[in-house]
Amino acid sequence: MPLTMTDPILVPPLKVVVADDDALQRAHGSALLRKLGYDPYEAEDGVAALDLVRQLGARILLCDLNMPGLDGHELARSVREDKADHYVHIIMVTSQSQSAERERALEAGVDDFMAKPLDRASLTARIRSADRLLRHEMLLAERNRVLAEAKEQIEADLRAAATAQRRMLPEPEARVGDCSFHSAFMPSNILSGDMFAYYQVAPGYIGFYTIDVAGHGVHASLLSVALGHLLTAEYFRRRAFDDTGAPDPAALVATLNERFFRQDSTEYFTMFCGILEQQSGRLHYCQAGAPSPVAIGPTGVTRQIGDGGFPVALLDMVTFENRCDQLDSGETLVVYSDGATEAESLTGEAFGEARFQAVLEEAAPRPDTIPGKMVEALTRWRNGRTLQDDLTILVCERTQQNDQVSR
Repeated sequence: MPLTMTDPILVPPLKVVVADDDALQRAHGSALLRKLGYDPYEAEDGVAALDLVRQLGARILLCDLNMPGLDGHELARSVREDKADHYVHIIMVTSQSQSAERERALEAGVDDFMAKPLDRASLTARIRSADRLLRHEMLLAERNRVLAEAKEQIEADLRAAATAQRRMLPEPEARVGDCSFHSAFMPSNILSGDMFAYYQVAPGYIGFYTIDVAGHGVHASLLSVALGHLLTAEYFRRRAFDDTGAPDPAALVATLNERFFRQDSTEYFTMFCGILEQQSGRLHYCQAGAPSPVAIGPTGVTRQIGDGGFPVALLDMVTFENRCDQLDSGETLVVYSDGATEAESLTGEAFGEARFQAVLEEAAPRPDTIPGKMVEALTRWRNGRTLQDDLTILVCERTQQNDQVSR
């Protein structure tokens, strides 16, 4: 059961240190405290009292003002300087003639005062008041401990979930048919709403996709993981080709829209779904709200592919379209999430498409370096800060040598 502010904490009676160089006064104070249900520990001077407070972890200190070794002011100041992990409530006993010392005592850290001689009614009121405050502190400390343990467990679970999520992703470097794939994946938090994959979906056809779920954290990651589990090579093969065997990526996207759209939900995601004919280099794709990919030639010349489209699962009656482009021998296709272009500098300026293009052009001779160079550029742009949004960079490189062999 969760703790509440009224839940009792099962602890032994609070330990009280009674410090007074007068043995009779110590004995009198201790006797009153025992009748109230507390455990008093006597100290004949300030030094002994300080040692007892430290050794016992005492929560209440009842001390005289004038004592050898350390007087009441010095004792209170020493207790406060210890900076223990719990609070010690200090009550100072003074005579009527010492009332002027109380301001100094407050500055030293004293909480309350009592006049000599001690009487049971006054002591009871002050000790009970201190007890309530201290037990309230103990309750808060216990609640904080429980919350810290719960937070630690949640973070451990999130890290385990993040590991499982990463294991669903393909290798950052892989060869599929006549294409080499290179990728980078950087969550903005422990978990990510991004997902991507690539695979041989049929003889002569390579399928790939990127997904960016709207939002961040656990909510977005659960949907991205569900999509990652669903979008296997077999599912892709069954849903992304028509009855004649021709590529139809829009049909796959429409199936996902029908499956994940809910009238009472705000969940949606952007997607780029592509099918590459290995022999001809024809790229069949459906762009559903994702940023337009960039095709790069061997000389560094870039061009955008696609013009946007509508996100998936945002509206029920949406038409998704197939488009076709050409990825020639030696060309590279870069598909990415908007975490790249929307990354902000310290002054709030977005990285933008122009800087993104510049990194691509610089890395064009070595397509395998594009993901790493993009991450480096964004890290510099953010001055080392974590990205505000998840980042996916997926590079599909058509190698000239293998393309010539296939022909």
